[in-house]
Amino acid sequence: MRRRHLTAQAVADLTGIRTPRIRAFAEDGTEGPVRPTPEELAELTEALALPRPADPPGER
Repeated sequence: MRRRHLTAQAVADLTGIRTPRIRAFAEDGTEGPVRPTPEELAELTEALALPRPADPPGER
């Protein structure tokens, strides 16, 4: 299986999320000081072809 490597800028271009936020998510994950909104998580999930979580963070 071949992995595709995307830069923060490439992910930002795909999702419309600002590059600094993408970098913060990549470095700190969803529990860091800069937390993605449910909409941003949905955009990232779709752009990166990730499985969707059953319960988005904050809605448990």
